[in-house]
Amino acid sequence: MQNNTFSVEGLFDFLNAGVSAFHSTAAAVKLLEENGYQNCPESAAWELVPGGRYYTTRNGSAVLAWRMPKGELTGWHVTASHSDSPTWRIKQLDGGKDTVFAKAETEGYGGMIMPTWLDRPLSVAGRLIVRENGHLAEKLAAVDGTMLVIPSVAIHMDRNVNHKKDWNIQTDLSPLYGMTGGKSSFLDVVAASAGVKKEDILAHDLYLYSRVPGTLWGEDREFISSPKLDDLQCAFAAFRGFVAGKKEKAISLYALFDNEEVGSGTANGAGSTFLSNILLRLSLSLGYSYDETMAMIAGSFMISADNAHSVHPNHEEYADPVNRPVINKGIVIKYNAQQRYATDALSAARFKNLCEEIHIPTQTFTNRSDNPGGSTLGNISNTKVAMPTVDIGLSQLAMHSSYETAGTLDTAYLAAASAKFFD
Repeated sequence: MQNNTFSVEGLFDFLNAGVSAFHSTAAAVKLLEENGYQNCPESAAWELVPGGRYYTTRNGSAVLAWRMPKGELTGWHVTASHSDSPTWRIKQLDGGKDTVFAKAETEGYGGMIMPTWLDRPLSVAGRLIVRENGHLAEKLAAVDGTMLVIPSVAIHMDRNVNHKKDWNIQTDLSPLYGMTGGKSSFLDVVAASAGVKKEDILAHDLYLYSRVPGTLWGEDREFISSPKLDDLQCAFAAFRGFVAGKKEKAISLYALFDNEEVGSGTANGAGSTFLSNILLRLSLSLGYSYDETMAMIAGSFMISADNAHSVHPNHEEYADPVNRPVINKGIVIKYNAQQRYATDALSAARFKNLCEEIHIPTQTFTNRSDNPGGSTLGNISNTKVAMPTVDIGLSQLAMHSSYETAGTLDTAYLAAASAKFFD
């Protein structure tokens, strides 16, 4: 399925590249540079020109990209998504050995559905900090090949495995790497994947990733299943609309934050100063005062795009009786009375109007009143940069599983709506 801003093949390429938040950001940067965007490091002074295309990264795991206006600045149009997904963080390399097996020492990152990681082909990816020519250098590492498996216990030995099993992360979910005394250590393999010497590795941010490939399926190929659909599906669709847009007076800005799955309260997350710092620098570079900048921010608009829950085919009782989105039935507008989502009547109306202009269907999501649900980027970002914001997403099943399912049509809908927003 293709339209002017979206292709399934492009989505799968992005998903396959995004084996860690660092790799998702690198994949976004690669696409930005292919579309003529120039790097502006936060640590450098910027020389920006009207109509210029730019991006900056923070920590290698978050990126902001923007286009400078060609005339008077009227404000900002922003989309925000996130680069991270629930997974397992490597505590230390070569940390778990007993008399028989070599295991990887891990801890949980985010709220994953734990048993979906059992008996899957896994590998490791992230970044290394290494010595290089007398300096510290950052290297991406991704072992291309199945490196680990978290083996389940046979039902003959654990008769309760199908009866409300309580999973202990420390004891039940340690990944098996090899046999004690094997010829290649965990550290050896990781170092080789990055093309560095193991003795030059000083520190690392490494995570497990599933090697189960994404697939297009269903009688009409209407479903997509893959690791990391939450939130790389929205990140990709919003990106395709961003690069297709042609807005000249408002600054179009694409944000891909890190650490949403652990609360966003980091230097690279939506709760950081990343967005506020960049907006202020851009405004000052155009000669606007602080007061004028604050006024323009108040008149700007953000689409916070993070996936939403579809009604489940086997458990409709978990959905709200009325507000229950369905896969491939349109972009989901998310509401929450406890302000876990930033949507209000004004921001919802503005987004609905945008979608109606190009005949894109929308749906409404609220949790059951007895289920508090999760949170996302919109309100967290608004604690640092307050602008009218709508929280939206694409319907999916098995959110936070190691293998999630969503809809082909919905991805195309968001790409088209994002293009309209930036046009």
